[in-house]
Amino acid sequence: MVEPATGSADLELSGLIRRFGTVTALAGVDLAVRAGELLTILGPSGSGKTTLLKAVAGFEMLDAGDIRLKGRDITLAPPARRNIGMVFQNYALFPHMDVAANVAFPLEMRGMAKAAIAEKVAWALQTVDLAGYGARLPRQLSGGQQQRVALARAVVFDPGLLLLDEPFGALDRKLREQMQLEVKRLQRRLGLTTLFVTHDQEEALILSDRIAVMKSGQIEQLGTPEEIYARPANRFVADFIGESNLFRCRVSAVADGMATLTGEGGLTLRIVAGTLTAIGSEIGALLRPERPRILVPGETAGNMAEGEVVEAVYLGESVKYALRLVGGGSLLVRLPFKAGHGMLSPGQRLRLGWDPADMHAVPWS
Repeated sequence: MVEPATGSADLELSGLIRRFGTVTALAGVDLAVRAGELLTILGPSGSGKTTLLKAVAGFEMLDAGDIRLKGRDITLAPPARRNIGMVFQNYALFPHMDVAANVAFPLEMRGMAKAAIAEKVAWALQTVDLAGYGARLPRQLSGGQQQRVALARAVVFDPGLLLLDEPFGALDRKLREQMQLEVKRLQRRLGLTTLFVTHDQEEALILSDRIAVMKSGQIEQLGTPEEIYARPANRFVADFIGESNLFRCRVSAVADGMATLTGEGGLTLRIVAGTLTAIGSEIGALLRPERPRILVPGETAGNMAEGEVVEAVYLGESVKYALRLVGGGSLLVRLPFKAGHGMLSPGQRLRLGWDPADMHAVPWS
């Protein structure tokens, strides 16, 4: 059961269930999206995130559960009656209609007067930095410009909710990063409650106020990007979000607020004691690759390990090293790259250290 959001909720999902034959795509999803927040549904293929989005939009009927938008029950309402804006990965623009007509379409469907439509279309195009592009056809625009048109069309009628279905997937990396920031600024400026679906963890961390991580039709964890990354609730979230080192350990001692762990290959670790660190318990000890540091001769740390570089990958501001630890096991480390110092080569040995507070315990079973 996922904890409901505190404060006012614009979108409330209660007990959503959707089955396709023997496959359960949604297994009783509860979720509350706060007014004005951007909440991301993040998960691998087959986790149920797209089914959830379609259910909210009205394109997928539920077997059970309720959907309320701004206090109104829309569970059985047709898509056109939900007052929801949507942006798709493929833009879904009408190729034979110019930009202005594409943006005007939802207003015409609502029977708005022509003068009011022209005013709203001009406002929407100005909002997405496409003023003066109204007479162009979609094929005359770049991918990023087409995405802006789709965004303008989604917000022009003042929707109660904005749904973004992997909208940047067709863009190259540089343009995708630019559009991510533009959408975030627009969402903040308009105060639009937004539900965003993606499988891209980095994208979710950049854009979101909160993230709901899904697996097998259920929400595994709901929290801020920092909470999801630094304090994952279980092994799945720890492994799915970002790169990680996850050591299988048993708690051998607890004293003075610290737990001592024994890992495979005789690795000994110290971690801040918590609810999972009862003596004898089997846990996963999570360490993010950017936490370890190189120890100079004679220097010690709360946790230490020695290993040999197996692989080095240059990433610009940092270098990612795969190490084979003395005694067995492996360690992934990301260290800052210092110009003029070069990279470590395979075969070189390192002593690394990190603090007990840099590790996070998750249930192993």
